[in-house]
Amino acid sequence: MDVLDDLLAGTRARGGVFNLTILDPPWGLHIVDEAPLALATLVRGSAWIIRDGQPPVRMEERDVAVLTGPEPYVVADQPDTEPNLRIHPGGICEPLPGAPIDYSARLGVRTYGARPDGEAMAVSGTYQLEGDVSRRLLTALPPVLVVPAAEVAGHVMDMVMGEIQRDEPGQQSVLDRWLDLALITTLRAWFARPESHAPGWYQAQSDPVVGLALRLLHEEPAHPWSVVELADRTGVSRASLARRFSGLVGEAPMAYLTGWRIALAADLLRETTDTVESIARKVGYANAFALSVAFKRVRGTSPTAHRRAA
Repeated sequence: MDVLDDLLAGTRARGGVFNLTILDPPWGLHIVDEAPLALATLVRGSAWIIRDGQPPVRMEERDVAVLTGPEPYVVADQPDTEPNLRIHPGGICEPLPGAPIDYSARLGVRTYGARPDGEAMAVSGTYQLEGDVSRRLLTALPPVLVVPAAEVAGHVMDMVMGEIQRDEPGQQSVLDRWLDLALITTLRAWFARPESHAPGWYQAQSDPVVGLALRLLHEEPAHPWSVVELADRTGVSRASLARRFSGLVGEAPMAYLTGWRIALAADLLRETTDTVESIARKVGYANAFALSVAFKRVRGTSPTAHRRAA
C-alpha cells in the first residue's frame, strides 16, 4: 500500500450533504457550512470561486473543485456578483436578495433553483466531520484547487447526476461512496499536475529508496523501526537514507513515523472503543503512557481528551 492509499483509506464520507444548484445569472452562493472539505463540479455553465486571501479561481463545465478548511467562500457566475443564496451547516439555505423562489430537499440531496434548464447547474458534496478526512491529507492541499475536466475520470462525475435524479432508499450511502471516489480520482489528477506542489511524501514515492522506506513504514507502523534497520531494508547506508529521506519528505524518517503513528492512533481513538493501552500497542508504542507522551507532544492534547472531543 502506498502513502496516498493509506491516507485515503481513512477518508470516508459519513452523511455528506449534497446540493444540486440550478441558477440563471447573475447568481452567487455564499458557503458558510464550515465543512472541512468540499468537492464540487459544474454540470453546466462556468463559475468563479472567491475566497479571502486567494485570487479568484475560474471553473469551467465538468471541472472539479476541492475546497479545504471551514472558512467561508463564494461561488458565483462572476467575481463581483453579490451572493443571492447562503448555505449554512447541514445544507440549510438562507435566501438573500435576488434568490430563486424554489427550494426542495429529499433524502440526502437539496435542490436550489426553479428552472430545470437554468444556465448553471452545480453539484457539490461535503465531508461533515474533520475526523472523516485525514489531517495529513488536508494540510497537503491548498484552500482551493480546480482540476480540468479532461484530467478527471468523467464517468465518476456522471454517476452522481444519475443518482441525484433518483429517489430511492440507500441514496445517502451511494452518494457518500461517490464523494469518496470522486475525491480520490480528483486528488490523483491534482498531484500529477506540476503546479500542485505535491507534498514531499507524495513525490518521494517515486524514489527507489525513499519510496520503499515509506511503504515499509506504512505497511508495518507498529514494528520497532530504527534508521539502521530501515537503511538495511532499503539497501543504503544510515547516513544516506537519513539525508535522502529528509531531503525529499521534509522530515527525518523517525519523525515521519511518529506523525503517522499518532494519526493512526487518533483515528482508532475516534472510531473504536479499544483501550488506550491496546491502541498504543497497535501503533507501535510499548504502553499507554508512551503513547500519551507522544500524542500530547504532537497533537497538544492527551489521547483521552482527543477521544472525548471526537
